[in-house]
Amino acid sequence: MKTLYERQKENRSKTFVLIGFFIVFLGFLGAGLDFAFVGRQVGMPIATLGALALGSFSAYWSLHGGDRAILASTNARPIDPANPRERVLDDVLEEMALASGMPKPRGWVIPDPDPNAFATGADPGHASIAVTEGLLAIVNREELQGVVSHEISHVKDYDTRYMTVLAALAGAVLLLAAWSRNAMWWGGGRRRDDREGGGGGVLVLLVWVAAAILAPIVAQIVTLAVSRQREYLADATGAELTRNPLALASALEKIGSAAAPTRTITEGVGHLCIEDPRGSTLSAGDTVASWFSSHPPIGKRIAILREMAHQTGA
Repeated sequence: MKTLYERQKENRSKTFVLIGFFIVFLGFLGAGLDFAFVGRQVGMPIATLGALALGSFSAYWSLHGGDRAILASTNARPIDPANPRERVLDDVLEEMALASGMPKPRGWVIPDPDPNAFATGADPGHASIAVTEGLLAIVNREELQGVVSHEISHVKDYDTRYMTVLAALAGAVLLLAAWSRNAMWWGGGRRRDDREGGGGGVLVLLVWVAAAILAPIVAQIVTLAVSRQREYLADATGAELTRNPLALASALEKIGSAAAPTRTITEGVGHLCIEDPRGSTLSAGDTVASWFSSHPPIGKRIAILREMAHQTGA
């Protein structure tokens, strides 16, 4: 039975392994394209560098202006201090910020009856946490502390930055894959050079062609796998902040029981939420389906949190 700290370490390690794999995959795609069609002529990996530059520009914009666009897209509004439930949210934000040693994030409320929440912002000094009116209506103070601690953990662990960097890498992979398919279509004559390299060269070329074709699926699977690992990590770190894993487990149980989707949150923001806003009913046994989900099965998360509570005697 793994301890809370062992789970945190395992989830961080898996994130780094997945990102490392993505970088190697990007390098393989770029090296193949440059060697076979582009950079070989000028002696520089210009296709790889060009894709990384375009992906980085997109990531820079997302990191420095994306939080405002995300909050606006969900119709989030600042906390109303005259509303008793929202005043409790403001108090809980301050408590959890103190517990985590972070500046207090800005609090927002989303006018949606479905229970959900998310964090956004480039770093702890520019963080925002938004919860839906539906969440405030069904959770008690301890459960709200669990949800807020989960979201603050995303900020503390720089998950927004991780996912932005990953989005940039994914963008570069998709660009390289598209350029590769176009190069294969229009530049078939140059591939004779690779065939002249013998059986080994042909095998590497075939693997590269397969990688270029499957790149969009690989990019999506790896990005979603990193997102799921960060959810597990935020659960564990949030439980450490409150010393009450059962409160977050109880909140997740209520969130998971709500069948309706969070209509004001678009699919593009879904990976930031504490639970899939589409109202997914993914179970622990749906192995293949889980590869294409940004969130782990909620039942599995609740079981892990209860196991943590058993270990700590909470």
